[in-house]
Amino acid sequence: MPDPVIPDPSKSAPLLSPGVSIAEAEDPNRPRKALGFRDLLLFYVVTGISLRWIATAAAAGPSSIVIWVGAWLCFYTPLALSVVELSSRYPGEGGMYLWSKHAFGDFAGFLTAWCYWACNLPYFPAVLYFAASNALYIRRDAWIHLEHNPTYFIVFAIVALAAATWLNFIGLDVGTWLHNLGALAMWIPAAIVIAMGAIAFHRFGSATSFTVHTMLPSTHIRDMIFWSVLIYAVAGSETASFMGDEIKASRRAIPWALFTAGVTVAICYIIGTVAVLLALPSSEIGNLQGLMQAISATAYKVHWEAVIPIAAFLIMISNVGAAGAYLAAVARLPYVAGIDRFLPPVFGALHPRWKTPWVGLLTQFIFGAIFAFLGQAGTSVKGAYDVLVAMGVITYFIPYLYLFASMFKLQSTPAGPEVIRVPGGRPIARLVAIVGFLTTVFTIALSVMPPPDEPNKPLAVLKIVGLSGILVLMGVAVFYRPRIRSYLTSLRGTG
Repeated sequence: MPDPVIPDPSKSAPLLSPGVSIAEAEDPNRPRKALGFRDLLLFYVVTGISLRWIATAAAAGPSSIVIWVGAWLCFYTPLALSVVELSSRYPGEGGMYLWSKHAFGDFAGFLTAWCYWACNLPYFPAVLYFAASNALYIRRDAWIHLEHNPTYFIVFAIVALAAATWLNFIGLDVGTWLHNLGALAMWIPAAIVIAMGAIAFHRFGSATSFTVHTMLPSTHIRDMIFWSVLIYAVAGSETASFMGDEIKASRRAIPWALFTAGVTVAICYIIGTVAVLLALPSSEIGNLQGLMQAISATAYKVHWEAVIPIAAFLIMISNVGAAGAYLAAVARLPYVAGIDRFLPPVFGALHPRWKTPWVGLLTQFIFGAIFAFLGQAGTSVKGAYDVLVAMGVITYFIPYLYLFASMFKLQSTPAGPEVIRVPGGRPIARLVAIVGFLTTVFTIALSVMPPPDEPNKPLAVLKIVGLSGILVLMGVAVFYRPRIRSYLTSLRGTG
């Protein structure tokens, strides 16, 4: 494999032209398969809503409802507004990679892409651990003994990741089936949770006291740690922009899809959390199985036991669909980096038959499987899940620092008539960027801290910081490796 070539900025490969996808550049005669508004909306829903965060929020009690609102105002809204403007300024394939590169140069673009790609390595096993945990309720009496079995969770994560990789390997038009199925599978369990909460409240009263005191968020550090997870939960509105040239009329479709999905995300999370707390007190809710705990407890009370395996199956499918959607989006990052020759050229090659970025997909599968093993080292299943989530938050939010900084800096760049500006113009756009940037810093700081119930806190911090740091440093090393080797070669030559 040849070494990656880091181009001189003055001779850097040109960015892709708007409206011309990478696939078309490789094969102009290939029919273009693009995401329509419906596909885009469902994509945002499946990447923007995860039922596992409803359980996490409910486990923290009624105060999480206020945190949901704060996360939507302080993070989702600035992010969505920034994505709308930046994707209309630079609508090509690569999304955040292009925006950071335009604003700060090659290294910023590469590191943004690298960290966003790397954050999915712990994300995949984390979301699939949640799917595996809820899948046990399909046949709870027969399978519940596996809830503390690391082997079961590892095997489930690897098999599900392999299936999602294969579908995306064949092509986006096939992989979209999984994304859309995941989005649709999310609605039914969400509706079941809300219906169960209403039934529980009607027949037995609320299991949780909703008062000003209980809904007021605590400012103790140990209680604030989960805030970062809820902020993380509303992220994802940038994902489709990585496939900017594979979206029909992206400048028109993205804003409307983001607005509709944003309202949907907020309503689903808030109402879902309330519904779970109506059915169960927060002390009886766990991160991994809290949603199914609420459904099961209420189902047994009202004698609707038949709904339990159905809900469990759909929750499992929705999370596998979410993993497949992120897999599809993020595989485009090493692809465009390969096109620009920041990575070995093989990353910029399409599969000869299916015309998909197969090297990026395969690489993500391999490293995702490795992280499914690493997360289990020296801890419980729950501890592994918490570490994977924290790692995902840190590496995921580093690119947001670049995104909001790019939003701020690019306000000084003239915008054409086709650019969709933030209402209020440059001053409001820069305020939006500042709010988003500060929220991102706050989230990263909270993510370093292990949860109060973690039995081995030093090991958890070491794994979170150490593995996150290694991922970032690997990206820096990949970017500068050719220059370092050239320098060392010149030293040997002069010696």
